[in-house]
Amino acid sequence: MAFGELRESIRVLGQTPELWISGAVAGALGAILWILFNLSGVFFTSRLVILAGLTMVLFVAGSFGRIKGPGTGTGAMLRYGVQYYFRVLLPWLVIMSVLLLVFVTITLVTVLFGENATDYMVTGVLAVLVMVPTLFVTFFCDTAAVFEDLRIFESLRRSITLTAAHAGEVLGFYVTCCLIAFADLFVFALVWEGMLYPELAPLAQDNQTQLANITPQQVIALIGPDGIWVTALTIFLALLFLVPVLLTYKACFFRALAGTPAPVQQMAGEFDSKGRWYKY
Repeated sequence: MAFGELRESIRVLGQTPELWISGAVAGALGAILWILFNLSGVFFTSRLVILAGLTMVLFVAGSFGRIKGPGTGTGAMLRYGVQYYFRVLLPWLVIMSVLLLVFVTITLVTVLFGENATDYMVTGVLAVLVMVPTLFVTFFCDTAAVFEDLRIFESLRRSITLTAAHAGEVLGFYVTCCLIAFADLFVFALVWEGMLYPELAPLAQDNQTQLANITPQQVIALIGPDGIWVTALTIFLALLFLVPVLLTYKACFFRALAGTPAPVQQMAGEFDSKGRWYKY
């Protein structure tokens, strides 16, 4: 199912060009945040990350709504974005709030009772063990909210039950998404390196120890102002292709998954001579 719906998502993207708007917006926001980070620092940029995320919700909801319903053009996509904005946003706010609460609780317990670095390492492991399964089973809450017109907790419950019933197919979906993201980032990393080869050439003379100790600030200083703009362009192009593909793939996969009946588990047993069922 995973690769079949990937082909379907490519077909939908080809027939619905307005879906690429989400990639253009994500790329523009990513490039702007990168430039502001280098100009103003992390304090100012971190505040704009929230605003950028809230802006992207509009286009995520619009993309899902456009795939679901009728209408053509950017206007229809924006109307769907406004219509489903809070149905997409609120379930994710609930998820993030729960994860944040769990993380803060684990951190406080570690700070109060932890005595060495191992305790803090255990904190990180516990946080990951909570975060990964939670995101695994609730990832389709936004598509459930849009495609099935569900409210906050109904969409979360729908995502959990659907994922539990089709865990194998969902795992294949995640693996495919990771491969798509890796391929996209790898290709544009090569493009970035090729465009900045003269600036990055001195790194070829460093040994393994020097390369392992180099910091992001040193790389930024090495590529210079022109390299910052080239990096912003690379971020824009990478997200321009990656975001629409993943959003469309997610919508098509959920649509197919929701239409697939849950597998029936056959219990082992037998009927006696009077027609009564006995389970082993």
